[in-house]
Amino acid sequence: MRPFLLLTTRVEDDAASHEYGLFVSLTGLPPSRLAHHRLDVAPLPTGLDLRDYSGVFLAGSPFTSTDPVESKSNVQLRVERELDELLDRIEADDVPFFGACYGIGTLGRHAGAVIDRRYGERSGAVAVTLTPEGVSDPVFGVLPPRFDAFVGHKEAIAELPDGAVLLATGATCPVQAFRIGRNRYATQFHPELTVDAMVARVRTYSRHGYFDPADTAAVADRVAAADVSASHRVLRSFAERYSH
Repeated sequence: MRPFLLLTTRVEDDAASHEYGLFVSLTGLPPSRLAHHRLDVAPLPTGLDLRDYSGVFLAGSPFTSTDPVESKSNVQLRVERELDELLDRIEADDVPFFGACYGIGTLGRHAGAVIDRRYGERSGAVAVTLTPEGVSDPVFGVLPPRFDAFVGHKEAIAELPDGAVLLATGATCPVQAFRIGRNRYATQFHPELTVDAMVARVRTYSRHGYFDPADTAAVADRVAAADVSASHRVLRSFAERYSH
């Protein structure tokens, strides 16, 4: 069977390695079937052939698409260009795609969504509710109708792109997941984050504007008390559906 490709942009080596390990664990894929490329370290390889992969995962990121262009680093601008070009190819060839957090903004922006900061959410667990379309979706249907999941984002989808199907929603962020076409998925929530991983993420990014740094200990305590295990199922569901 062909591997999947995981794309990440964590500039911290430990965070990037840990993120890869989480995707391996929660997709159920062996490391040999989950290739990993760090876009923060190097551009996508020339001649990358998407036919070599069963699908593509795009993980979360410290990058924010609504930051002023002049404030973005050269690396961030390169990553955005490369992902737009990659999504052109993914759309043309109908390649399975799953984006988490940064992935929802990236897929949404590429498809013409309105993205702004009205529906940002502070780091923590929130309740997510499947729409009827989510309940009947072949990937999201494995989730309970209502479950808790970790979030932490400054921007969000305010208006879905044309043709997108809303799969999950929340009280403070109306677009928690959507699908475009048959095979391109994205979540605002983080299905790859376990409790321990989220606690570590809170500490790593305590000064990145997701919450008041003075509240780091309190945020970590709230995270540690959450049960988000149900949210993890969607990653394995995606991997199982598209493994071939």
